[in-house]
Amino acid sequence: MTDLCFRPAHELARSLRRGELTATDLLQQYLARVARLNPRLNAVCVLDADRAMARASAADAALSRGEPWGPLHGLPMTVKEAFDVPGLATTWGFESLRGNVATRPAHAVQRLLDAGAVIFGKTNVPAGLADWQSFNPVFGTTNNPWDVSRGPGGSSGGSAAALAAGLTALELGSDIGASIRNPAHYCGVWGHKPTWGLLSMEGHQVPGPECIDTLDIAAIGPLARSAHDLALAMDVLASPLRSFGPLGWQPAAWRDAGTAPRRMRVAVLRDDPCAEVDAQVQHAIADLVHFLRDAGVAVDEDARPVDSREAYETYIWLLRAATGSKLDDASYAQALQAAGSAAPDDRDYGSWFWRACTQSHREWIQRDQVRQKLRRQWEAFFERFDLLICPVATTPAFPHMQHGWRWERMLDVNGRPQPSTDQLFWAGYPGVVGLPATAVPLGLSAQGLPIGAQIVGPVLADPACLRFAKWLEEDYRQFMAPPGCV
Repeated sequence: MTDLCFRPAHELARSLRRGELTATDLLQQYLARVARLNPRLNAVCVLDADRAMARASAADAALSRGEPWGPLHGLPMTVKEAFDVPGLATTWGFESLRGNVATRPAHAVQRLLDAGAVIFGKTNVPAGLADWQSFNPVFGTTNNPWDVSRGPGGSSGGSAAALAAGLTALELGSDIGASIRNPAHYCGVWGHKPTWGLLSMEGHQVPGPECIDTLDIAAIGPLARSAHDLALAMDVLASPLRSFGPLGWQPAAWRDAGTAPRRMRVAVLRDDPCAEVDAQVQHAIADLVHFLRDAGVAVDEDARPVDSREAYETYIWLLRAATGSKLDDASYAQALQAAGSAAPDDRDYGSWFWRACTQSHREWIQRDQVRQKLRRQWEAFFERFDLLICPVATTPAFPHMQHGWRWERMLDVNGRPQPSTDQLFWAGYPGVVGLPATAVPLGLSAQGLPIGAQIVGPVLADPACLRFAKWLEEDYRQFMAPPGCV
């Protein structure tokens, strides 16, 4: 039965549609695993078992009448806690939002339901979705199934941990600072951050703000145990409901030339002075490069799309302007005081944080102009290359660290301390201009921890990223279950 719960979602969905499995039986298997393993992991923070079982029974009855609901008919799955599901609270890990019970589903949740999915719970997040760990005062701490002394990443940390442990078939997450890609890397699963504006974020927000994405780079997307599952989920999630964002996206606009992965032109970046990468991660990417070249892929390890320092600084200042806009008056006053004590030429992250949170509109416009320049440089880069492969983070999953500012929490990178916030460089490198990126697992570290990378493509080249990821899954690295969860 364990093998059944670890099967890829696209295989389970096919078996359900063919009547080889029943939705009720499959849901019972996942609920049994949640009961057995979740107390140690705390990945699934909200269970909606009774309503899910009723929907699974309805799915079985509909299939017996020859009335399949869609490509996800009867598939049990969970979603990140930040998405609205009617009848369940959306707290974002904030104690003050325990009573924020949703009355209608997020747009993405509705698309999953319309495709036939059975949503049986929600997965844990950091408070405010603002950490690469997943802990909060409402639901507590989520542990990494590969090593419970470490975090699963964030902010879709519960999502990735639940998938890796075989507690769910498919997941829905979100990403502004690698919040899909980072947990996928830490937990050994796949995740896709779509092109900005491709999917509606309606219903993925705390009460109050009318503008959901004040930075214009946040995205929602799937996590899974297979790249093929990502493609299936994207087919469901990206079905046009209405235009979202300025892209005016339509299916025909997807940049998919159908190029076979072995014929793609691939640039690879293993390290950068802005965020030194641990040797174990670099070696995993180097092994991938050897595989690609042996397979006949044209690989360039010297090309760089943009100036790293310029891209990093632009991303941090725009990111923290967005988060700073949500501060209450007292917190904003404290931020102003902290910013005033920072020297204008200080480049450490703490100084950036406070100054960026309180920057003037004029400063924001200047940073946004730099972002437009970066967009043009990326466009020129992708005239020469189809994809870029680079790290998701500087290390594998790190031990739980829940005290102090994030830039005060140190990682061990090649024997030297590194602020955990340095990893934001790899989050923002493609993220600041809204590019699609697919996180794929590459292998394990010497400590037995997952290591991944991200496959970055040009705007609306999501199908190319996913096709390359599917090829890697088939010919290079498939899903591995954590030893303690088999």
